[in-house]
Amino acid sequence: METKNQTGIENFLLLGFAEDMDLKALLLGLFLSMYLVTITGNLLIILAIIMDSHLHTPMYFFLSNLSFADICFTSTTVPKMLFNIQTQRKEITYAGCLTQIFFFIVFGCLDNLLLTSMAYDRFVAICHPLNYSVIMNPHLCGLLVLGSWGLSVLGSLLETLTILRLSFCTYMKIPHFFCDLPEVLKLACSNTFINNIIMYLVTSVLGVLPLTGILFSYSQIVSSIFRMSSAGGKYKAFSTCGSHLSVVSLFYGTGLGVYLSSAATSSSKASLIASVMYTMVTPMLNPFIYSLKNRDMKKALGRLFDRAVTFH
Repeated sequence: METKNQTGIENFLLLGFAEDMDLKALLLGLFLSMYLVTITGNLLIILAIIMDSHLHTPMYFFLSNLSFADICFTSTTVPKMLFNIQTQRKEITYAGCLTQIFFFIVFGCLDNLLLTSMAYDRFVAICHPLNYSVIMNPHLCGLLVLGSWGLSVLGSLLETLTILRLSFCTYMKIPHFFCDLPEVLKLACSNTFINNIIMYLVTSVLGVLPLTGILFSYSQIVSSIFRMSSAGGKYKAFSTCGSHLSVVSLFYGTGLGVYLSSAATSSSKASLIASVMYTMVTPMLNPFIYSLKNRDMKKALGRLFDRAVTFH
C-alpha cells in the first residue's frame, strides 16, 4: 500500500455521519440547536458570575472557567461537523486535523482538571468549613486554574507533536465526525507504539488520576455528610454532590470508555455515539446541572436579564 509522509498529506475524510445523509435536515437541526444551547447557556453563566459580586467565590470561579472550557471544547469539533453535514463534504486538511486534535485534547483535559478542582473545593467547603476561606484563597484558586491550563497544553503537545513523525497510508478515511486521535493513529502505516504509549500515559495522568482525586474527595464528603445532624444541611450537600457526580460520571464514562477501548474494538458506531455524548451533550447539560438549580445562580441570572431589559 502506498504511503505518504506528513509533508505529502493533503486531506483526511471524516465519515462520521456520511451514511446518514438521508437524515441531513434532522441531524443539522438537532446538532445546531444543541450547539446554540451550549454556547448560550455557558455564556450566560460566565456573564452572570462576572457581573454579580455575590458569585465571586471559588466555586463560581471554577464554574466560569468550566463554562469557558465547555464552549471551546464543543467549538473545536461541532462547527466543522455542521459545515460538513450542510455541504455534504467530508474533507479536513492535515493541518486542520492536527489543530483539531490539539485543541480537543487541551479542552478535554482542562475539563477533567477543572472538575477535580471543583471537587476539591466542595471537599474543603463541607469537610473543613471553618478553614474554607483560608484554604481556598484567590492565590490557590488562580494556581489551580493556571496549573490546569499548563498541564492540559503540555499533555496535548506531547500527543500532537508525536503525530508528525508518522507516515500515513493513502486510505485516509476516519469513521468519525472529527479527528479523534485513536482513529487517526489507526491510519498510520508506520509504527505507532510510541504514540500509543504517550496517549495512554496522558490519559492516565490527566484522566484517571483526576478521577481518582474526585472519588476520594467525595468519599470524604459523603462520610462528613453522614455525620451531620441537620437534615437541611444533608440535603443541600447531597444536592451539590449529586449534580457534580452526574456530570463526572457522564463525561468520564463516555470519554475514557472511548479512548481506553479504541485499540481493542473494531466497532466505530458505539465510539461515534459516545463521542456525541461527551462532545455535545455534556457541555450542553452543564449549565443546567450546575447552575440553573442553584438559588444564587437563578437570582444572578434574573438580575442579568433585568439589566438587559433596562438597557434596552
